[in-house]
Amino acid sequence: MRIQESAENYLEAILILKSKKGCVRSIDVANFLNFTKPSVSVAMKNFREEGYVSVDTGGSITLTAKGQEIAERMYERHQMIAKALMTLGVDKETAYADSCKIEHDISDVSFAKIKEHISKHAK
Repeated sequence: MRIQESAENYLEAILILKSKKGCVRSIDVANFLNFTKPSVSVAMKNFREEGYVSVDTGGSITLTAKGQEIAERMYERHQMIAKALMTLGVDKETAYADSCKIEHDISDVSFAKIKEHISKHAK
């Protein structure tokens, strides 16, 4: 099942925040993505219902295995595509901004080739 780009961004944000802070709450996600807290609260409710996250009584958000898999896939794509763009001479800020757009639409075949190329030619 394919989920929407915004959902992929939320899950990736939770993964990044978890690695930086350990504990992730809705306000952290709101600040990270520059969204309103009510928007994030609605998204977290939907993610809980769909089985992508769990939220404990203290409000700490944890990715489920299903959510973790999507978040890790998006994060890997984001990093690898940005790296590929930077090797082509694109500045870091632009590379990461463009990578965020590309990561959601690129085919698995094309991404695998980019990943293979970068792995072979990494400095």
